[in-house]
Amino acid sequence: MRTLVIIPTFNESANLELIVNRVHTCQPGVDILVADDGSPDGTGDIADRLAVDPRVHVLHRESKQGLGSAYRAGFAWGLDRGYDVLVEMDADGSHLPEELERLLSTSAAGADLVLGSRWVPGGGVVNWPWHRRMISRGGTLYARIMLGIHVRDATGGYRAFRRATLERLPLDEVASQGYCFQIDMARRVLAEGMSIVEVPITFVERERGESKMSGAIVREALWRVTVWGLARLVPRSLRRDRTPHSTSV
Repeated sequence: MRTLVIIPTFNESANLELIVNRVHTCQPGVDILVADDGSPDGTGDIADRLAVDPRVHVLHRESKQGLGSAYRAGFAWGLDRGYDVLVEMDADGSHLPEELERLLSTSAAGADLVLGSRWVPGGGVVNWPWHRRMISRGGTLYARIMLGIHVRDATGGYRAFRRATLERLPLDEVASQGYCFQIDMARRVLAEGMSIVEVPITFVERERGESKMSGAIVREALWRVTVWGLARLVPRSLRRDRTPHSTSV
């Protein structure tokens, strides 16, 4: 199965070459697409230099447009070129390339979406402060309740999509950015009746560069999940209101 690992970047000059080399050490047969959002620190130039390797490709985007936009562009690029499996991976080393085989073998076994999960048995995080744990676990719990989904790590970004899975989703309608994009994609996969299989991963906090997590990302996820959850519940209420009541004479 032809596999494309999509790595969005913005100011990841300290990490990009390291992660590309680690991926190809662990999985020599996969291709990599670096989707760079016009990084002012020269990340795009590093990507171009790495692209002398025919397994490395670069998608230059003019400005910082968000994680969701980068992945949608990467999906479109990969689907156009006939890849069978498309993988999301962070550039900062938090997603261990050494665990990629676990995702790929589960995808090959038939899972529509394989989600690398920090919060299933065997998974975990390294060097995370308590507030990051709270945001991640709390965000997933809220999404589970509001959206009625069974996913244990809805915000996790280490994922493997089968080609057929992405082709069934209306990617042009996905407006979510940040980590909300991950929740949005998971709920859409489940809404189409497709399967999500979670496999344990260890998430390692970045050692170089700055985290992209911000209050705006958290607020977007909270707002969108709330809207989706209410939209899921309202039709049920309307159906109950429209049900004829029995009367006695």
